[in-house]
Amino acid sequence: MIKKTDLLAIGHTALDSIVLVKEFPSPNSSTLIKQIKNFDGGAAANVAVVASALGLKSALVSAVGDEFKASNYHNKLKTMGVDTEDMIVIENEKTPMAWVFTDSNNDQISYFYWGAAAYFKESEPPERAIKKATAVHLATGDPCFNRRSGEVASEFQKLISFDPGQDLHMYSPEKLKSVIKVCNILFGNHYEIDRILKTLNMDITELRSIGPEIIVKTYGKDGSMIYADKKIKIDSILRTPVDPTGAGDSYRAAFLNAYLNDKDLEYCGKFASAVSSFIVEAEGCQTNVPDYNMTIERMKEKWDE
Repeated sequence: MIKKTDLLAIGHTALDSIVLVKEFPSPNSSTLIKQIKNFDGGAAANVAVVASALGLKSALVSAVGDEFKASNYHNKLKTMGVDTEDMIVIENEKTPMAWVFTDSNNDQISYFYWGAAAYFKESEPPERAIKKATAVHLATGDPCFNRRSGEVASEFQKLISFDPGQDLHMYSPEKLKSVIKVCNILFGNHYEIDRILKTLNMDITELRSIGPEIIVKTYGKDGSMIYADKKIKIDSILRTPVDPTGAGDSYRAAFLNAYLNDKDLEYCGKFASAVSSFIVEAEGCQTNVPDYNMTIERMKEKWDE
């Protein structure tokens, strides 16, 4: 019997180094590192972990090095119930690594070592994993692999969400448009959505007309905006920020959780805002992940629901 999953996340699993600096240096200069810590990360893995913590049956497809299967990270994913059966394991390669630099204004600059993820483009779409899933989330990763995976998911009439994230610069206009055409929900922060609109020479209405009926644009501490049949503004739940890394991924996982449970879009945004408020309270993308009940309590504190 095939084990069904609610949400399949496709994209990066990575080892993160979170680096705190007072300010970013200009070219040909340096700056003092205040702190550096190592964490489990990767946008697709972050989505799968948060989705699982909130009660969804999640699965993950990433390209990882041959050391990953024996790692503590992989053991943690299995303990949390994340299905890793269809992971792409590359012999004699390393699992991707990310260095995320955060300054005193909570602005970020990221450097990413693809390692095993460079083999995404040579890999076949994970058809077996896609067939088992109700929804497929295309996170940061190789544009060609995401396009092919999105096309397969569309053939099987899956709910498809797409978040190119920091890999947006890798998409040609043609590849970007081809993935957006097959997705039902497009996620991005305000920089990314604005760049997509500029790249495709479209406004929000035109972008929705070619594929995603729902576009979610996040603004960090200033909340988020949901574009659907109507525009919905969602406030953030402000907490003292320790590290913003991973807040966006948790927002996406939480939004999809609520959406797959047939909640209206305003509820989806509020639920997502509540989950992401936990993530910023601790260092690392997967350090302070709430469960469903914790999230509902925080929603009640904000909106008395």
